[in-house]
Order: sequence, then structure tokens, then C-alpha cells
Amino acid sequence: MIKTSLNRWTLLALMTLPVQVWALSTDKQQPMRIEADRVELDDATGISTYSGNVKVTQGTLVLTGELMTIHSSNNEIRKVIMEGNPATYRQRPDNKDEDVHANSLRMEYYTEPERIILLKQAEVNQQGDQLRSERIEYDVVKDQVRAGTDAPNERVHIIIQPKPGKDQPENPAQ
Repeated sequence: MIKTSLNRWTLLALMTLPVQVWALSTDKQQPMRIEADRVELDDATGISTYSGNVKVTQGTLVLTGELMTIHSSNNEIRKVIMEGNPATYRQRPDNKDEDVHANSLRMEYYTEPERIILLKQAEVNQQGDQLRSERIEYDVVKDQVRAGTDAPNERVHIIIQPKPGKDQPENPAQ
């Protein structure tokens, strides 16, 4: 169901999804495609809701989830939330041979300050390295990652693969 026509602020909002984060620099130059079972666009509130098998692709970027909500005001995006069981993110970084994979039950992208927060069963994987926590926050501007919560019995789990040396094979056994 479409509540209002697809307008300029919605297109602007879609173009600012988190493609820069762990991104191949040419991805933002590619067309963006969004698929969902239902769409509700509301100009008055500045909220767009995409629900049911949501899939966003742009170059190497692939986001999936069950519900994506975009909050905008004055033709500028403020926040994008992707929820799923889990919501997933995949993208190829510049100068890398493998994609970054992330998943969590909720992914939040904010523009001010620019950051991504993965919540509930959050996990990021890149080239065999893994970071798991109930909360992972990536500060885009500072290129910093923070993980963990203050909740008791919730710990951060990290696996770092050894870097191949002269005596080690390129792909260590898992």
C-alpha cells in the first residue's frame, strides 16, 4: 500500500543509506534498488516504512530485513532502522577480496553524528575475524568501533585470525 506518492525527500533518504561505512567507494555511484512486500510513505511525518522481505541493493551493498523505517525532515534523512530475524548487511570494502558481513535483530543508522548501531545478537565478520556483542556501535567519522553493554553476563566475543606469514597457509582451518 502506498499512502503518498514517492517524492524527492524519500529518494534523498534512500541515497544516504549507510553505503560508505565498510564500502566499496564505487557503490554509491550505482543505482539503488529496494524491494518490499509493502510501502507506506508519509510526507507529513517524514516517515517511510518498508515491510515484508525488505531488500536494498546498491553495487556490492545488500541489506535485508523484515521492516525498514526511514525518518526524514527538511528533505534530509535523520535515521534509518532495519529490523529482522536477523537484519543483515553485506558489502565489499575497497582493496579487499572479501565482503564484510554483519547481522543483528536491529540495525540503526544515524546521520548526526554519523554512526551505525547493531543491537541484539549483533555480529560483524570480515576475512575470518569476528566481533559479537549485544551492542556494536561504529562511529563513521572517527572510524571507531565500540562494543558491549553494562548488563551483567553480557560479554563481547572477538576472534582474530592469525595473519598469514611465510610459514602459514593463506586460509587457516576454522
